[in-house]
Amino acid sequence: MEGGAIALPVLGIVAAAAATFYVISFMEIREKSLEALDDLDDDGRDEFESRARSRDRRARTKAQRKPKK
Repeated sequence: MEGGAIALPVLGIVAAAAATFYVISFMEIREKSLEALDDLDDDGRDEFESRARSRDRRARTKAQRKPKK
């Protein structure tokens, strides 16, 4: 009976430590993936703005040209 009285609290501590480890690991993975998502979001926005400026520049150039008769 002594072995069971000691084993149960030890197993409880080990289980709590394992659960804490997994929770913290998953939180860090999620944080890193959100940072990566933010980086992708920023890169995509810059590319979109670059394309928009390019389109504006082409539209101005086209509007400034004299129509051929």
